[in-house]
Amino acid sequence: MRVLITDNLAPVALDLLREHGLEADVQLKKAPDELKALAKEADGWIIRSGTTITSELIKAAPSLKVIGRAGVGVDNIDLTAATRRGVLVVNAPDGNTISTAEHTCAMMLALARRIPRAASSLAGGAWERKQFGGAELDGKTLGVIGVGKIGRAVAQRMQAFGMTVLGFDPVMAPETAERLHIELVPLDRIWADADVITVHTPLNDATRGLLGTETLAQCKDGVRIVNIARGGIVDEAALLDALESGKVAGAALDVYSQEPPPAELQALLAHPHVVATPHIAASTEEAQEKVAVQIVEQVVRALRGEPVTTPVNAGAIRMAAQPEAAPYLNLAERLGRLASQLVEGTVTRVTVRCAGETVGHYAEVLTVGALAGVMARWSEEPVNLINAPALAREMGLQVDEHRQSAQDEFANVVAVTLDTPAGTRTVRGTVLGQSDVRLVGVDAYPIEVTLDGHLLFYQNVDRPGMLATVGKLLADAGINIAGLTLGREAPGAMALTVMTLDEVLPRAVVQQIETLEGVHDVRIASV
Repeated sequence: MRVLITDNLAPVALDLLREHGLEADVQLKKAPDELKALAKEADGWIIRSGTTITSELIKAAPSLKVIGRAGVGVDNIDLTAATRRGVLVVNAPDGNTISTAEHTCAMMLALARRIPRAASSLAGGAWERKQFGGAELDGKTLGVIGVGKIGRAVAQRMQAFGMTVLGFDPVMAPETAERLHIELVPLDRIWADADVITVHTPLNDATRGLLGTETLAQCKDGVRIVNIARGGIVDEAALLDALESGKVAGAALDVYSQEPPPAELQALLAHPHVVATPHIAASTEEAQEKVAVQIVEQVVRALRGEPVTTPVNAGAIRMAAQPEAAPYLNLAERLGRLASQLVEGTVTRVTVRCAGETVGHYAEVLTVGALAGVMARWSEEPVNLINAPALAREMGLQVDEHRQSAQDEFANVVAVTLDTPAGTRTVRGTVLGQSDVRLVGVDAYPIEVTLDGHLLFYQNVDRPGMLATVGKLLADAGINIAGLTLGREAPGAMALTVMTLDEVLPRAVVQQIETLEGVHDVRIASV
């Protein structure tokens, strides 16, 4: 069997493939059309971050059985297309952890002591001791956004430097954080109290531009920003403005919204208070060998028909083969993602209720799907049907599953409830026809709206004119309303309005809605 390799892989991994009797076809830096031709004969395909496997490439590979990602992120693989084709996707999530954590810590130290600039100055023949005064990290506060494997490793190492660690992670149990000597706090506390902020989350609608003009303005004067996770989490234009104004004392970056960075980012990269590296956090001999060997082992097992230990979509493949269940799995995952965006604080319990014959039969996997949806928003590694239960146990998250007969107008309903210290939030959904995923309830409010895209939620006093006022704000901002539903418990009581929008609602518009008299609990979500 032939394994196509289109990104650099450690030589030891190539030797391992051949030892198992597989042909290693190494084809680097190929154009998409060339990849199409090469994929026709591939049984397996191993990539790193340099190759993007699209649905077209998957269609062009009739013999393809497994895709291996030598690393963690799989956002450069069309998982939907792979799943529909029954192509297993595996990754190597552990090999990069130590190298990435060490690079993060090294960048913090280099930033605090201005080491790159001082070294460059000396190499240029200057002796400018007074120009490169730095700052100690001992006694300072580190804010870690995303306390997964890498976030924890960074926290442990910086605690050894005498830093106090604040952590934001909605799915980490307080007991776990306490054991790690991390104080779990909301983002507002990190903005207000952290001297250094480091992010270790995926890039999604919840985290894109997380550190932008508004949030940077809330930070302490002289804060230092570190992003070794994903480009796009930090708004680079806003960061440059904050550096120029002195609000931000320095930034350490290894990832960028576009890679390689375009010319317009050069002002940021060349800023005297920026330490920038070309996406090399995982570029150590040890990490490259670990991920290469791990991914080859997974690909070999998959091609032999043996169980793999790091599957990304194995559960989804099984569900995709059962047309009756697949749309409800999609529903459960979307409900989990939605619920996670409608709560404040740390989620301590996830409860999934499946009412109806079909969802009751598949309750176990639907519970895992909902759990994956809840955790995916902030986990630094991909969350799927295979690893979600283990990650939940690791975080100390309680998970409950209930089955019951159908109790309302819909034959099958999935409800996801999240408990936080601030209270509970329940979302309910169903599937109409073959695949029309609908949201049919939020807490006590009956509603019905397509569960897709970008949504706006708000509670309001049930009186004439409320909808028109909000609608005008959206119209003035050029935001189109794609769908609308209203729910209320009784005439004259509080009502819930849910709108589906054609694009993400800017924070400035959200703030305008929040100031309206009679409007409460404004939330935006993307599913």
